[in-house]
Amino acid sequence: MADYSLIIIGGGLSGLAAGIRFARFGGSVLILEKHVIPGGLNSYYFRKGFLLETGLHAMTNFAEPGDKRAPLNRLFRQLKLSRHDFITHEQFSSLIHFPAGNTLRFSNDFSLLQEQIASRFPAEIDGFNSLLAVVNGYDPFTPKAWISTRVMLARFLHDPLLIDMILLPLMVYGNSEEHDMDFSQFVIMFRSIYQEGFFRPDGTMKDFLALLVDKFTSYGGEIRYSSPVESIAITDQQASHVKLAGGETITCDAVISTVGAPGTFAMLSLPRQEEKYAGRMTFVESIYILPRQTKKEVKSDHTIIFYCLSDQLQYCQPVKPVDTSWGVICFPENFQGMPPSDYFQIRITHAANYDLWKKASPLEYTAMKQEWGAKSREMSAKIIGNYEQNIVYEDSFTPITIERYTAKARGAVYGSPVKIKDGRTPCRNVFIAGTDQGFLGIVGSMLSGVSIVNQHILTDN
Repeated sequence: MADYSLIIIGGGLSGLAAGIRFARFGGSVLILEKHVIPGGLNSYYFRKGFLLETGLHAMTNFAEPGDKRAPLNRLFRQLKLSRHDFITHEQFSSLIHFPAGNTLRFSNDFSLLQEQIASRFPAEIDGFNSLLAVVNGYDPFTPKAWISTRVMLARFLHDPLLIDMILLPLMVYGNSEEHDMDFSQFVIMFRSIYQEGFFRPDGTMKDFLALLVDKFTSYGGEIRYSSPVESIAITDQQASHVKLAGGETITCDAVISTVGAPGTFAMLSLPRQEEKYAGRMTFVESIYILPRQTKKEVKSDHTIIFYCLSDQLQYCQPVKPVDTSWGVICFPENFQGMPPSDYFQIRITHAANYDLWKKASPLEYTAMKQEWGAKSREMSAKIIGNYEQNIVYEDSFTPITIERYTAKARGAVYGSPVKIKDGRTPCRNVFIAGTDQGFLGIVGSMLSGVSIVNQHILTDN
């Protein structure tokens, strides 16, 4: 008899959700997390007395508790979490900012975006509404051949600027491909960001993770930290046990891996296939903490600002270490009903070049962080005003940080551009959940873990 019915590699959100779902039905399940706390990229750490979150700008897929079909509420039902006790704070509004005063505002009321497009791109509103009808009738979860989103959008919209403006938030919040994206992924992101919208849970990511871990352990699930997995042993195309880096082996009936396709293949002693499965979209993010009384000096009316200061969006790996010409400026406390505090944060995200960060020596790496941090502040100041003189504390993470804490090859936050939508691997009882399955965002990654358990693990049990 195996030690566990199911072993889950990685204690991020998809791993925790998978663990809760399986443990609900009484199966023995162990989560192996290589770090000392859960969360993966969506985690937290403390510096100078400040709790700093990683990954979480905002959650997508907002829904009121009574909307039973909404992804957020379906997720909570699957995990037996109380949606009514889950306090949420909706965004005020977010802004898409392009050159020459071209802006679009959107909020959790979808009609605002429609009104903005009708006002600023009057010749395009009929085409946009026709596109909306296609989005509403499209099933993005049934496997299909790859369809170019840019080609699809060009059937309905004729202004390249509007196409770029619509794409920027969707790409930067969940697209693993360069320049274009699969139309199924576009539909998922369009619904989750524009039609449902942004929110934050009450409290911090630390609180949200504690809620999930408590639910998991209340069903009898076990989680072990500081337990990196070295390999998965295979007999007759079936996993029999996992081997930890220290040499310990743990037997199991099935494995769910959340470390991405290349890392999972390596554990299975298969070629990593990085040329196929490793993504190129990775990011540098800086976090700045400022005194609350200085907030009035910053243009912070919006929750999130998606900006591009070039005439055309270049969503791709930059040739330089960082591309500051476009990015995301987020105010994590700028949500409805958030309690006041003594400080507020600004988080700024830009596309980065993994290879240049990877080959840097320790001294070069530190110098690069300083140089590109300064360029980021200079660029963002053009949009929100100068805030540098008020910074109390700052920190940043790079593609190397992302790779270290998520095991995603090349620090690709959104994983592989080639998604394994059914989660299957060459090994019959080993499955992939998370970004490389194609479910993105916090709600999406958790639904990924749930879907793998429902489709492949519970059916076998």
